[in-house]
Amino acid sequence: MGKRRKPSPPSRARLAVLTTAMAGGVVLTAGPAQAEPAPGLASVKEEVDRLNEEAEQSIERYNGFQEKQQKLQGEASRIQEKVARGQDAMNELRTQLGGVAADQYRNGGIDPSVQLMLDSDPGAYLARAAAQNQVVDSQAALLRQALAEQRRLDQDRAEATATLGQLDQAAAALAGEKKAVQDKLAKAQALLNRLSAADRARINAQEAAATRASRSAAERPDPAVPASGRAAAAIRFAYAQLGKPYVWGATGPSGFDCSGLTGAAYRAADVKLPRVSQAQWNAGARVARADLQPGDLVFFYGDLHHVGLYIGDGKMIHAPRTGKNVEILPIDAMPYVGAVRP
Repeated sequence: MGKRRKPSPPSRARLAVLTTAMAGGVVLTAGPAQAEPAPGLASVKEEVDRLNEEAEQSIERYNGFQEKQQKLQGEASRIQEKVARGQDAMNELRTQLGGVAADQYRNGGIDPSVQLMLDSDPGAYLARAAAQNQVVDSQAALLRQALAEQRRLDQDRAEATATLGQLDQAAAALAGEKKAVQDKLAKAQALLNRLSAADRARINAQEAAATRASRSAAERPDPAVPASGRAAAAIRFAYAQLGKPYVWGATGPSGFDCSGLTGAAYRAADVKLPRVSQAQWNAGARVARADLQPGDLVFFYGDLHHVGLYIGDGKMIHAPRTGKNVEILPIDAMPYVGAVRP
């Protein structure tokens, strides 16, 4: 019997685990062998780009719902504190009315108006007492005060109930948008994992080159900023963030999404911008493209779901999307819509 031939070891390409994503930035892993042929690189890139754009739209909606939720939480706390103070005031008034009732009892009976006020439903009593003209002069001021306090308390309780209902709706919307983002990124990941090893290697090489370029720009010690005042402060901040990861829903300091970066940059310049890109579009004066200056906010796509910080020479600093880092990019790399000067 002849010698059995020893099988050759698998190649490095087949054993490699690729960890850099393409435009979606999700982790690329070598999946199990499939009978189904690997999809073409161009078609996958097109679909992943589409999914990432949809994810970014959902991210800006998520940011908006998160901002609304935070505002409603603050408002609900304020109203609930107001209700608590009103209840304390009402309890004090009822204590005073109880003292009046005790004095009247010792003197031979309780006036019907006071007796009704101490009922379990003082609001209903006060309406009846006013209609029946049962309020005597000695208790008139106290009872009128109690009536006004009860009405305010009822209004505050109704407002608190409505605000808490809106808070529940905002929380549900926030959870829905979070799931939408996660679903789109998961679909992008699945598509990327179906690529051949050669295509994944090609994508990794492209991403590595882009990362090196961003890091090189970030390592410049003190970029010359062709601007002054608030714009210069915002640009200096943005330069310092080059190379940090895009993290959806983040406003720094370790990661940013697109509007989180522009908001943080201007916050460093003592200017408060709205949280989401669509709202930032209304945070200053419109600027024609021919009049762009460093520090202007530049917006992209018809629904304004992406924003960057213009730095001159047709370029911007922006937080691109999941899996990529804050980078410098020509503004013509995306569908340009317009600019705003905060």
